[in-house]
Amino acid sequence: MEKTNKKFKVFLYISVWVIIWGSIASLIDLPFLKNGIYSEGDLGQYLTFSLTAMISIISAKNIFSKINL
Repeated sequence: MEKTNKKFKVFLYISVWVIIWGSIASLIDLPFLKNGIYSEGDLGQYLTFSLTAMISIISAKNIFSKINL
C-alpha cells in the first residue's frame, strides 16, 4: 500500500509541475504574440516553451530532491 501511495504522490508532483510549466510558458508567450514579435507556431514560440521546460525540469528535480515523497 505504501509503494502505491508513493507512486501516486510522484504522479501528482509531476502533474503539478507540468501545469506550472505550461502556465508560466503561456504567460511569457502572450506578450510576444500580442506585440507581433513572433506568430503562433514560429521558432520563437518553440524556443520560449522549450527554455521554460528546461528551467521547469531543473527546478522540479532540485525541489524533488529536497522534499520527501
